This record gives sequence, C-alpha cells and structure tokens, in this order.
Amino acid sequence: MISVVIPVHNEERNIEPLYRELVEVLERLNEPFEIIYVNDGSTDETGKVLRKLKKRDSRVRVLEMDRNRGEAAALTAGFFHARGEIVVSMDGDGQNDPAYIPEMVQKLREGGYKVVSGWRMKRKEPFLTRRIPSWIANRIIGLVTGVRVHDNGCSLKVYRAEVVKRVQIPHGFHRFIPAVFGVKNHEVAEVRIIDRPRRFGRSHYGLKRTFEVLRELLTIRLVTRNLNRNRKIFIIAGISGGLIEFFLLSKKNYPASFLVLGTLVLLVLTYLNHQRFYCAQKEGVFVVNEI
Repeated sequence: MISVVIPVHNEERNIEPLYRELVEVLERLNEPFEIIYVNDGSTDETGKVLRKLKKRDSRVRVLEMDRNRGEAAALTAGFFHARGEIVVSMDGDGQNDPAYIPEMVQKLREGGYKVVSGWRMKRKEPFLTRRIPSWIANRIIGLVTGVRVHDNGCSLKVYRAEVVKRVQIPHGFHRFIPAVFGVKNHEVAEVRIIDRPRRFGRSHYGLKRTFEVLRELLTIRLVTRNLNRNRKIFIIAGISGGLIEFFLLSKKNYPASFLVLGTLVLLVLTYLNHQRFYCAQKEGVFVVNEI
C-alpha cells in the first residue's frame, strides 16, 4: 500500500483540485493507496471540505490536530498513522505536482534507496525572499549533515515506511529531512520536478525561516547521533565552562573570559535545541483525532 500524507492549514480551495489530480495518478499505479490529510488547526472551511471528501471516498483519512502545531508535527502525525509500506509526503497548496509520484516510487523500489526527494526546477517563488535563502540553506544543511540534497524544502518526497517512523519531528526540524531520520547520503535519490505556482491562498512561510534553519543547524548532528550520550556531554561541558569562566573572572582575564562566555552562550542555545528534540521523542509532538 502507498500512503500519501498531506498537512493542510487553511487550504480550503486547494483541497479538491489536488485530490482529483492525486487520485487520477494513484489509480494508474494499480495498487492500494490511502490519502491522509492532517488538518493542522485550520480556521477556515478546510475541516468541512475534508469531512465531505472522506464521506465520498473511503480511501481518504482525516486527522484533526488539537491545535495549530506546525508542519513538523503534522507530518509526524501522518507518518505515524500511515499504513502503507511506502509513504509519500506533499504540500496541500497544489505546488507539488502528483504526476511525479509514480517515477519517484519506482526509483525508491528499484534503486534500493530509503528516500527519494523532489528537486524543484523553475521555482514559482520570489527570488530574493525565497529562492536565494533556500539555496544558501540547502548548501549549509548538506555541509553540516553530510546528506547533500539539493532541495530540502521540497515537500514532495517518497520514503520507506520504517524510515519515517523513527523520529518525532520537533518544530523546525522537518527542514532537515531526510538527515533527521538518520539516512545516509547514498541512501537518498533525487528526481527533478517542475514547481507550480500556488493556486489559491497565500504562503505560510517567510524570510524568518532562514534564521530558524541556522538555529537548528547548531543541533542537527548531535540529535542524529546518540541523543542520550550527547545530552550528558552538554551538562559536563556546561559545568566545566562555568568553572573556567569563574576562574578567569577571578584573575581579571577579561578577554579570555569574554571568549569563554560567548562559547557558553552558544552551548546553552545548542543545549536548549537538543533538549527540545530529546523531549519530543519522550513526549511526542502531536495530538490528533481521526474523524
């Protein structure tokens, strides 16, 4: 079975057109499928549209989040509820073309990959506020994580089910898929896709996300490698740094003290992100009700 996971937030006018396209593509594969919509606290008529869709088509499942928790939580909810051995993720705004799904599924199966990621060509987005920051972020992410995907921000991805059920994804960390799932560079393939303009509504993203990416980059390698051990290392390093800072202040060595203090601030920021990821694995990131 193939499970398609679609997080939606205030996408009432985009749901029906995308659904029709998606069903047409999936039916040509001649195998069972399900379409899982995760309604992430929408305040428009999205919930009403999804309920009508579910009544018409038993292959449609609808998960209602308890509140707006963001794309990372919505994706996690869909991943953990998916029944298929292959899981597809995509945006609900119509920019991801379902026509590429068969090619991506075939590549996943025949190539022995764990993830196949879309690589958007001819992007229909503002150059300065979206495309340039995205280009910079993708290259930094590849350098830091070792998983050199050209377009981490493309939501159209195909996974083996066991991969997406490994991790509860905290807010912001969905931008590091597939690295956040512990996938290696040789286990990822890419398919070039043509980006489409949004049909209705407006984008939920802005320049702010570039700074969020930089914040999460402080932590990504640590949370994907022995989460519990690194947590202890943070505590030991923090205590040691505090003692060194106290010693330097007592000796009035202010230049060295300033350097250590800056290092401690960076360490604290990294630890807070690490702790957020750690708590997400213990407590979960989503609360949903399937309607």
